[in-house]
Amino acid sequence: MKSYSFGSGNPKAFHAYPSGDFDLESGTIKRARKPKNSLFHPFKMLKSIGNRFKYYYKLHPMLVFFIFLSFGLTVIVIFSHYESQFQGVSYSRKFNRVSDTYPFAKLRNLVMVAGHSIYTSSSCDKVDKEDSWFLESYQKHPGQAATFLTHIQEGVEIATKDSEALLLFSGGETRKDAGPRSEAQSYWTVAESKGWFGNQADVRWRALTEEHARDSFENLLFSVCRFRELTGTYPLNITVVSYDFKEERFAQLHRSAIRFPEARFLYSGTPASPTSREAALKGEALVRTQFQQDPYGCLTSLSRKKLGRDPFHRSIPYPNGCPEIEGLFRYCSATPYPGSLPWA
Repeated sequence: MKSYSFGSGNPKAFHAYPSGDFDLESGTIKRARKPKNSLFHPFKMLKSIGNRFKYYYKLHPMLVFFIFLSFGLTVIVIFSHYESQFQGVSYSRKFNRVSDTYPFAKLRNLVMVAGHSIYTSSSCDKVDKEDSWFLESYQKHPGQAATFLTHIQEGVEIATKDSEALLLFSGGETRKDAGPRSEAQSYWTVAESKGWFGNQADVRWRALTEEHARDSFENLLFSVCRFRELTGTYPLNITVVSYDFKEERFAQLHRSAIRFPEARFLYSGTPASPTSREAALKGEALVRTQFQQDPYGCLTSLSRKKLGRDPFHRSIPYPNGCPEIEGLFRYCSATPYPGSLPWA
């Protein structure tokens, strides 16, 4: 008997029926159906989850509520944590960019000396003489010039002790008969002529001017903006140098008007001349009352006084250099400024 082999080569496994379902009646093969991926499958799953949620909520409503409340609080805490880290990184990067852009970016604190007069003499060896300064009638007292020098020297000494301080002499071109000279430049020139900046010029390079302020409130507000122009940031601490009888006006009224933290605000007051102190105290009481009623100096006679102290119609550049507090510059009301501030 002969044996037959099917096909050539090695024998292969024999499949009686091909893959699929074989229909005996028709003699055909039905191919197995491939499952279809429905686009609506996720929605069915969500619907199923929703139905289960409703079921459990009907059985245990308070338990489900507290579970979702705990979950929500956990998400908020985690988000707040990562947001604070992100803000820290963003501030660090922003500070690095600021350091590359602003020439005084490393300075942190502001020392502001408020100007009270303009030096008019062509000689620098008469700074302690009253006739070398332009004085209003209420300022014409013996020893008045010496009080200006005390302010200037006090500001320089405070800045000398703080290597991170920017010293600003503040005051505009407030007197027509004094010519286009500013109070700020007068004070800076006197400090330079007296050699108070020091031999190594450590303070001189960080002693500058703010030359647009027309009253004490603008001395403070404009100097804060000037600080921002020069450093790219706002001062961490502020020290104001002026007369001792003006401390309440600066440290309470003006500071509160810009909502600067009291713990970071310092005041260095020096005495008025003995012959002018009584009149100065009476005048200060009146001005203080005016600022209590008009904190921003824009509603009462304080506004008219500022116009009188701008004889050359100088255009005030602020708040161009401090856009974050533009609203504070535009604000005019008897109530505190309600907007957000970088330091509040």
